[in-house]
Amino acid sequence: MRVGFYQSNPVFGRVGENVEQAVQEISRVNADLIVLPELFSTGYQFVSRQEVSEFAEDIPTGKTCQAMIGLAKELGMFLVFGLPEKDDDSLYNSAAVVGPKGFIGRYRKTHLFAEEKLFFDPGNTGFRVFDIGPAIIGVMICFDWWFPESARVLGLLGADIICHPANLVLPHCQKAMVIRSLENGVFTITANRVGTESRGDYEALTFTGESQILDNDGNVLRKLGDNDTGIVLSDIDPKQARDKSVTTRNERFKDRRPEFYGPLTNFS
Repeated sequence: MRVGFYQSNPVFGRVGENVEQAVQEISRVNADLIVLPELFSTGYQFVSRQEVSEFAEDIPTGKTCQAMIGLAKELGMFLVFGLPEKDDDSLYNSAAVVGPKGFIGRYRKTHLFAEEKLFFDPGNTGFRVFDIGPAIIGVMICFDWWFPESARVLGLLGADIICHPANLVLPHCQKAMVIRSLENGVFTITANRVGTESRGDYEALTFTGESQILDNDGNVLRKLGDNDTGIVLSDIDPKQARDKSVTTRNERFKDRRPEFYGPLTNFS
């Protein structure tokens, strides 16, 4: 597979322009799978729940999803992208998965970060994987990286590739994702953004860039800088992620001892 990420610098609220920019960039490349950032179409720093509601869309019938579905069909590729989702009175920080045959599925962010807790509802989909043919992909969004359980669940569900739309402002994620890839034996694609947003009375946010593609042993295959924009691609064999061996006597998942892991789910 040829996989990649789109690292962007969206203008807050300019949904049409941000989507069109992504469409133009993606249309120039030949790939099987592209991952875009979290909230790629709107920008990140909302200042009220009402503002989120004004920009949120239905998945998959909203304008952003329909534009990306059209692009995926035209180019014969799979796309994973973040956007605010409206479902009745609920608002989610979501990611959609689309492909050559149309809409595939959605994931709603499990672990909300900072002011997101004020404006979004906690995700209720749980972690899920999608069979796209040449690979099984899992999806998590931004701050989900902080919790190793996120990637572990996706790995146990059979993900070959974890797609990770993000708007990162904290340090360390890119290094932590090396461990997420290594401990689960999966490829990971983190699609981050760059730039700064300073809106309302909230602290200015500077996004860290450095989107990356990692192999199933935690090696960095491709990476962008902290201020670059564009698309970066890498050829991978997702089947490599199905070999979970560590040594001739050790295997990542078979060597687990779940009977001793009770505190992971019982702790509160």
